[in-house]
Amino acid sequence: MVFGLGRKAKKDQVAGAEDSGALEDLTDSGQGTATIAGPRASGPFDVSEISSRDGYVDLGALLVAPSEGLQLRLEVEEATQRVVAVTMDLDGSSLQLQAFAAPKSEGLWDEIREQIGQSVGSQGGQVEEVQGVYGPELIAKLPAGASDGSQGYRVARFIGVDGPRWFLRGVLGGAAAMDREAAAPLEALFRQIVVIRGDSPMPPRDLLQLRLPKDATVTPPPGAPDFQEPERGPEITQIG
Repeated sequence: MVFGLGRKAKKDQVAGAEDSGALEDLTDSGQGTATIAGPRASGPFDVSEISSRDGYVDLGALLVAPSEGLQLRLEVEEATQRVVAVTMDLDGSSLQLQAFAAPKSEGLWDEIREQIGQSVGSQGGQVEEVQGVYGPELIAKLPAGASDGSQGYRVARFIGVDGPRWFLRGVLGGAAAMDREAAAPLEALFRQIVVIRGDSPMPPRDLLQLRLPKDATVTPPPGAPDFQEPERGPEITQIG
């Protein structure tokens, strides 16, 4: 697995909301993980729902399961130099991940889908809502110039999962945005993501802090993930 560092020109537009309610009760299954009902039964998980952090790539707010051929890029906001997203590149497709603080008793995905639709529409694009494994998803098409000068569309598929006091958003690009078969490997990795919300008070919709793994620049032992020195990567335009 290769690790790199990209840059992000725009600040993610996710505003605040009131925090309220109580945490969902979790029942220990006896196997070191919690019994989870609903769409998250097969992940992504809260850190309280796994028995060990061993074997994951630690990116701060997110734990990522390594996979052969997977490349990870941390995206840095130029104005603040903070890490605002991690992108998983695999087999010509991509999955951008961002995790946010959320209210205790209600999710963010319904409201954020509406905001994404408004943002895409304001840029002359189109949005279609479809049903996926986690419920409603968005297929967004934004105008984009082709290499031959003609006008085409750039397609992205937005997925969202509400967890205990957090919200995880994924944006699928490349073939995975339209082809479910092409998306399957990245969707499998998405289900293995572990979110670490932390105990500190945070306004809902604040980004959870990401960081480069502490051992990313150290020569790994045989069989461990292969990390590269950070590099400037291509700019990725943020939708929503």
